[in-house]
Amino acid sequence: MKISAIIPARYGSTRFPGKALADLYGRPLILHVLSGVMRSRLVNEVFIATDDERILKAVEGSGGIGVMTSSLHKSGTDRAAEVSEKLDSDIIVNVQGDEPLIEPEVVDFALSSFIERRDVLMGTIKTEIKESEEIQNPNVVKVVTDKEDNALYFSRSPIPYNRDEWNGFNLKNSCYGFKHIGLYVYRQDFLLKFSKLGQGKLEKIEKLEQLRALENGYKIYAPTTEYNSIGVDTPNDLELVKKIISCKG
Repeated sequence: MKISAIIPARYGSTRFPGKALADLYGRPLILHVLSGVMRSRLVNEVFIATDDERILKAVEGSGGIGVMTSSLHKSGTDRAAEVSEKLDSDIIVNVQGDEPLIEPEVVDFALSSFIERRDVLMGTIKTEIKESEEIQNPNVVKVVTDKEDNALYFSRSPIPYNRDEWNGFNLKNSCYGFKHIGLYVYRQDFLLKFSKLGQGKLEKIEKLEQLRALENGYKIYAPTTEYNSIGVDTPNDLELVKKIISCKG
């Protein structure tokens, strides 16, 4: 079984233009993501999919493999699908380019969990939200799953809403729900099919590409991990990541 990892990275981020090349302790942010994914035990090859020559130059200058893609893609998954068309792979793992703290163990967890479920075409992962600030933050994507860990819905809003216990989003218990980690796993043939479905209403409203699958009736398997992630959506997020790295030494 051949597994390829694709990391979409565009320069023109609305909330943080140029974040893929933002300096993070002397290296562009995208190279931190690349380093984490390349240490995966299960991934056979890693590609950076970009629409910008500056990102391509930074990746190739570090010894990574960059692929230029169309600038017209509406999502990172669509960008990954373009690269996937040229690959001979069984499984594609799409790691978001704004996850500089990504650990190889979590990539392997997502892959191994997905491989065990031969009945699903698409997978991701989730973790418990334990900070009230995150449940209120629209940049933190929340997910609700069924009893078998299949996603029911993803949203930037707090879901599910605890009518009886929430008071200013201060819960009596320790769990505020579940946060979606920016990583997807696909059977390669499904990824190519997915990219041709076109954006649905929910995806356009929430700006969440995974909702395209749910809108079209496909399952997304989302098991729980202890790993917690901080996606860099704003300059403030980058400063928080720097503090975390500094604390870890």
